[in-house]
Amino acid sequence: MFKLAHLSDPHLGPLPSPTLRELASKRALGYMNWQRNRASKFTTAHLDGLVADIKDQAPDHIALTGDLVNIAIDAELEPARRWLDALGSPQDVSVVPGNHDAYVPGALRKASEIWAPYMRGDGNTGAVSYPYVRRRGDVALIGVSSARASAPFMATGHVSSGQADRLAACLEACGRQGLFRVVMIHHPPVRGATHWHKRLVAGSRVRKAVQASGAELVLHGHTHVNSLHWLKGRDGPVPVVCVPAASNAPGGGKPGARFNIFEIERANEGWRCHWRERGYLKPGEGVVEISAQDLTSDLAEAAQ
Repeated sequence: MFKLAHLSDPHLGPLPSPTLRELASKRALGYMNWQRNRASKFTTAHLDGLVADIKDQAPDHIALTGDLVNIAIDAELEPARRWLDALGSPQDVSVVPGNHDAYVPGALRKASEIWAPYMRGDGNTGAVSYPYVRRRGDVALIGVSSARASAPFMATGHVSSGQADRLAACLEACGRQGLFRVVMIHHPPVRGATHWHKRLVAGSRVRKAVQASGAELVLHGHTHVNSLHWLKGRDGPVPVVCVPAASNAPGGGKPGARFNIFEIERANEGWRCHWRERGYLKPGEGVVEISAQDLTSDLAEAAQ
C-alpha cells in the first residue's frame, strides 16, 4: 500500500516587511489584506501541529498544491525553502505553485529557482518545466502549473494549450505503464468550483486531457475548503479533491487546517483508494480524524 499525504495553501507567516519598491504593485493590496485579515487567521501554531501529525502518519510521499507564500516578495522565498526542507526531502515531497507564489510578474521564476528540487520531474536536473512526472512505486505524481500573475483583485489561474497537450501525453504514457495517476494542480479544474475572479481560465483543457487519457485522482487547493467533485475520465469518473488551507485557524468562515491521506493499493484488476481527512475542528483542540471514505466505492457509484 502507498500512503500519499496532501496539503495545500500554507501561506507561511509571519509575512516579512516588504520594501517600498515591492509595494509599488499589486503587492500593496495583498500586504494590507494580510495585516487586516490573514495574519490572525493563518497561524504558524496550527501549521506546525498539522505537519507534526502528517509525520506521525508516516506517508510515503507528500503532495503540496501551492500557495506556500503570500505576496511572493524575495524575503519570503528562502524561508519557504527552509520550511520545505523541514517538511521532507525533495525525493519525498512534490510541489506545484499557486497564484500567491506567482503574485506579480517575475515572482514565479524566482520561487521556482529556489524551490526547484521539489518541482522537477524524475531525471530533470535543469530548469523547472510543466507538467512534470515523478514515479514513486506504482504511483505517478503529475505536476501541473496553473500559477500566473493576475490583475489586482483577481486570483485566476491558467493552463496553456501546450501544457494541456503534454499533460494528456503524460497521462497516456503513465496509463500504459499501469500506474495510479495523481494530477496535482492549484486551481480547481472543475467548472463552478470557485468564484469567477478566482477560476481556472481554460480549465476545459485540463478536463479534456483527463477525459481523453484518463487519471485516477486529481488534487488541488486554492478554495480553502474541503470538497469532492468528479471529472469525466477515459475509463470512468475521476475524483477531484480539495483540502482546506494548511495554516487556517478553526472557528472562522473557512474550515480549520486539514490534510488528506490517500491509501492506494491494487485491488483485483483495478485500484483501491481510501481517503481520510485529518485536521482541526474546534478552537483549542488538536488534530483529529475528521472523515474517512473509500473513493473506490464512490467511483463505482458515480459510474452508475
